Amino acid sequence: MPAPLHPQAAKFLADRAALGLPVAGEVPISTLRKNTHLFINDGGPSESVADTQLKTIPTPTADISALVITPEGPGPFPVLLFFHGGGWVFNFIEMYQAPLSAIANRTKSVVIAVNYQKAPEHKFPIPFDDCWASVEWVIKNAKTLNIDPKKIAVSGDSAGGNLASAVALKARDQNIELAYQLLLYPCNQKDTDTESMNDYAEGYGLTRDRMVYLWDQYLNGNADDKNPYAVPQSAPTLKGLAPAIVILAQCDVLYSDGKKYAQRLSDEGVSVSMREYPGMVHGFFSHGAFVTDSLRLREEISAEINKILGS
Repeated sequence: MPAPLHPQAAKFLADRAALGLPVAGEVPISTLRKNTHLFINDGGPSESVADTQLKTIPTPTADISALVITPEGPGPFPVLLFFHGGGWVFNFIEMYQAPLSAIANRTKSVVIAVNYQKAPEHKFPIPFDDCWASVEWVIKNAKTLNIDPKKIAVSGDSAGGNLASAVALKARDQNIELAYQLLLYPCNQKDTDTESMNDYAEGYGLTRDRMVYLWDQYLNGNADDKNPYAVPQSAPTLKGLAPAIVILAQCDVLYSDGKKYAQRLSDEGVSVSMREYPGMVHGFFSHGAFVTDSLRLREEISAEINKILGS
């Protein structure tokens, strides 16, 4: 049975629906991507930081951009790589500048938002390979970036949570020790018959049909369904992974997915801090201009990160 929406989340959904914007399948992807730029200020104002720069990261198939946010202080800093959501198809790094700047300041971490190549033009494994290349780039350029290569972490929301989970798996497989992984309502399995998929299939922002569409854009049919770097929930084991912070929105089709992954991590011996936000909808991490729980989330994420880092 669906849980009640938080009043601020309900207003956000109503206001967004009133815009009457087309959805996936109705117009070309290029139009949908253009429309996402209407939401660049959804996070609210960004805090001042010491420096914000666009850098270039070489990957196996292209040079990609990354937004590097550096806090005040002498360093070397921990570093948090962030892979944004948008179903591997939509959105852009600047949409997340407000929450990421807040986390950079509160954790004294360099935060690097990676503009990976998008599906369907660039299907799996290209977005994943781009994100993995960003880990290698950070290690190689640690001194220039003024970061501590022993304190590298990965994070992402939604599809970005999938990418962060996959990168954490590869880091374990390559014997690279990450400090932690921050997973915000990740989509780590393709199951569309979960409790939350049924409860929140329509009317809560992200829909079940939209998730089916987005998986189809990202993957090559069913060929990679058992590849953990594409579908992290398919990994034979999650043992040995970095400590995890898992954030869930209660009124979200991906709630059951994220909760299952967090439980599996815990069952397999990984340290997990899981937080659920009642009445919140998918994407609320970047809704700071509309939802006070989005602002609270920044504080609580930062506190969890500082606990892990011992700062």
